[in-house]
Amino acid sequence: MHGWLLLLLWALLPGAATGGSGRSYPHRALLDAEGKYWLGWGQRGSRLAVRLEVRTAGYVGFGFSPTGTMAAADIVVAGVAHGRPYLQDFFTNANKELKKDTQQDYHLEYAMENSTHTIIEFTRELHTCDINDKQITDSTVRVIWAYHQEDAGEAGPKYHDSNRGTKSLRLLNPEKTSVLSTALPYFDLVNQDVPIPNKGTTYWCQMFKIPVFQEKHHVIKVEPVIQRGHENMVHHILLYQCSSNFNDSVLDYGHECYHPNMPDAFLTCETVIFAWAIGGEGFSYPPHVGLSLGTPLDPHYVLLEVHYDNPTHKKGLIDSSGLRLFHTMDIRKYDAGVIEAGLWVSLFHTIPPGMPEFRSEGHCTLECLEEALEAEKPSGIHVFAVLLHAHLAGRGIRLRHFRKGEEMESLAYDDDFDFNFQEFQYLKEEQAILPGDNLITECRYNTKDRVGMTWGGLSTRNEMCLSYLLYYPRINLTRCASIPDIMEQLQFIGVKEIYRPVTTWPFIIKSPKQYKNLSFMDAMNKFKWTKKEGLSFNKLVLSLPVNVRCSKTDNAEWSIQGMTALPPDIERPYKAEPLLCGVSSSSPLHRNFSLKLLMWFMMLGSTLSTGYLGS
Repeated sequence: MHGWLLLLLWALLPGAATGGSGRSYPHRALLDAEGKYWLGWGQRGSRLAVRLEVRTAGYVGFGFSPTGTMAAADIVVAGVAHGRPYLQDFFTNANKELKKDTQQDYHLEYAMENSTHTIIEFTRELHTCDINDKQITDSTVRVIWAYHQEDAGEAGPKYHDSNRGTKSLRLLNPEKTSVLSTALPYFDLVNQDVPIPNKGTTYWCQMFKIPVFQEKHHVIKVEPVIQRGHENMVHHILLYQCSSNFNDSVLDYGHECYHPNMPDAFLTCETVIFAWAIGGEGFSYPPHVGLSLGTPLDPHYVLLEVHYDNPTHKKGLIDSSGLRLFHTMDIRKYDAGVIEAGLWVSLFHTIPPGMPEFRSEGHCTLECLEEALEAEKPSGIHVFAVLLHAHLAGRGIRLRHFRKGEEMESLAYDDDFDFNFQEFQYLKEEQAILPGDNLITECRYNTKDRVGMTWGGLSTRNEMCLSYLLYYPRINLTRCASIPDIMEQLQFIGVKEIYRPVTTWPFIIKSPKQYKNLSFMDAMNKFKWTKKEGLSFNKLVLSLPVNVRCSKTDNAEWSIQGMTALPPDIERPYKAEPLLCGVSSSSPLHRNFSLKLLMWFMMLGSTLSTGYLGS
């Protein structure tokens, strides 16, 4: 009781921390698996306000880390000892040595301790101008946490043992939460007892029929339904609109996606209508927008694609995960659409090994947006959320926006991309995309720990560079992507000639002698990559002509051809180059390509893949 009295008296002193439960912390996250460490937070002007509720009578540690470890971290340690609160600003060096910061930038607002819990509230500036503090931006932040049953002493905090962890969050732009009526109807699109193979990457596809509505409805929220214990195995879920010209027989089976024997019906499902990835929570549409159901233009059949990540090749796994869609008859003003932009998923997306930084760009070209928007919505569309996507080598992604030669504010960015934390970013203000605009999805990668080439593809060890734009009103454009020309990439390593006509995949090198009869992949891996060569190659790739996809919802293509102009500061020569040495996107060979062979190519991650979000 004496300690409680001291704390009460301290709280009443002028300048002491006050407020406690009276403070507002609009966002909340559980940081540990046992329910012992809760984080609440909110932005107050130029400051971040934080509330920690921890089941301990000792010290509480919290911080920001570039990698999720103790190395080079920005840390605060706080608690209540003998009835008096304390809070100190620390940092660690690259060797994880804890040091007290000479510039104390964390300000205690409130502290309380009872028989089971310690509560600490503090604030700090988003940008402190202290080299030992991490700036807090719209990018992903890796918070680290720890606690101990004893308070910190004069020598600093004792080692926390296993009472520690890390979690990635978007502190300044978290997913919005909406309180829905408990009576709001929903339906589930959930797999039933899918056997997960004992291999690292599996894509499982299942077709579902949307419930039949007698009148138009709007989906206003989508939540992941993840089987308990599989939170780290279910890596992403995509929902595609399929052709309506089916009967319910297509619902009788699921199948591994991108397999040579995958049902032909699955090939009609190219329009992404929703995307979720690991770490994301439920997504709520803005009050004036919804995903339309029940009209002839809306999906009757959908394909649920679930990516399972099983790096340890566990056997006997059975999963029943999917999505839950909440809907309403209270129709909103606009129908939502999704555009996939960025790099077309392809082996022609190449990243050398040993690179501390390598940049790739995928282009949604001026010609594509101009043609599609002029035909559909000359006044433009409005983007309200973006999902940025890459794989394990990804370090940063930025969706750049250009208009009339001028670069505008980026639509979305994440300079600290975390493969295991991917969710839609709500734009703080909706942004218009007009005819004549162009978009660049720019990705930064790190391959310092890799000895071979990294290729674009479906596996987590392959790479992607994609942006998914949620927008309104819905138009007939589902994909706006590009891929660099491959022949000039091969010329960089000295390739002179390939065997023609192209009859195998990957195609084979004819000359020079050192690459003769090697696939283009083997030739790229045989080349002696150094950091200097990698930098030169990166400069080349960013200047190459690109193949462009500008796809409608019925799998047809808009008719864009020729060169694309870009703002002068990032000038790139664009043209709709043939995909495979003379096979144009409109030629009979491309149009009538064998579905079986196409699926085989897709399985290998070739340029003929349709650009699905992977891993």
